[in-house]
Amino acid sequence: MYPGKSGGIRRFIYGLGKKVIISNTLAKCVDTIYGLEYTELTGFLAWFAAILYTLQIYYDFSGYSDMAIGLGKLFGFEFQENFNLPYISRSIQEFWQRWHISLGTWFKEYLYIQLGGNRKGRARTYINLSVVFFLTGLWHGASFNFILWGLYHGFFQIAERSRLKKFLGRHRIISHLYVSVIVVFGWVLFRAEGLKKAGIMVKRMLMPWKYTESSFIIQDILGSRTILIIIIAILGCGLLQAIIKNCRMAEKFKNSYLDIMYCTVVFVLCMAMLASNTYNPFIYFRF
Repeated sequence: MYPGKSGGIRRFIYGLGKKVIISNTLAKCVDTIYGLEYTELTGFLAWFAAILYTLQIYYDFSGYSDMAIGLGKLFGFEFQENFNLPYISRSIQEFWQRWHISLGTWFKEYLYIQLGGNRKGRARTYINLSVVFFLTGLWHGASFNFILWGLYHGFFQIAERSRLKKFLGRHRIISHLYVSVIVVFGWVLFRAEGLKKAGIMVKRMLMPWKYTESSFIIQDILGSRTILIIIIAILGCGLLQAIIKNCRMAEKFKNSYLDIMYCTVVFVLCMAMLASNTYNPFIYFRF
């Protein structure tokens, strides 16, 4: 992204901002909603928490990766990119090519290919994919939630290798919506504390009209700053990058005084938020 040690500092600050400013802010909302009693959880709150966690885990994981890449640059090491805007994907196959690239590459090279990959017929390919995604889930933790999350993604990988991907290739908007919905429901399995809680969340998301009453006031966790962070988080998942990519001013911004000022402001905000005890450990550190 940026050459030399100055590029490493900038990359580290960008990652720090993702974690402290965005992910930590979203985490407070997510944890509050997931901590509610079942009777207080409406369909709207279930969807809201699921979407916020989808953003939280991306900025947590990619923020950690950006910080590691930045530190590597400072010491003269070049680490591969680990996230490439996964939420703009048009299939679950593409999602896994963009999400946690180092993990996906390791499982592909040292497990999937060694099992035979797609070289031994369709049935064997499906078995190999099932094994890989079962172990991908297990890698995150010896919990039924993680195992089911892995098999869930494996199922859609298999479905796309039959006929689904051809259909998605012909319908751009539908394909993006498909990936968004599949990924959001998948993160519910990943985040919920046990299959029972995951089932309750999914049930309310699928039938929101049946769960509308709650004494919980969402304004208690949704202030103006949080709303601004949510908007920034949504834009930063791909839309903002697409705009910047097509903007001639983007190249002029790099290494400019404005860029330095931006990094300084982000760093100061991060230090202020850390000092005020708003820090949350990286989700990434659990795995």
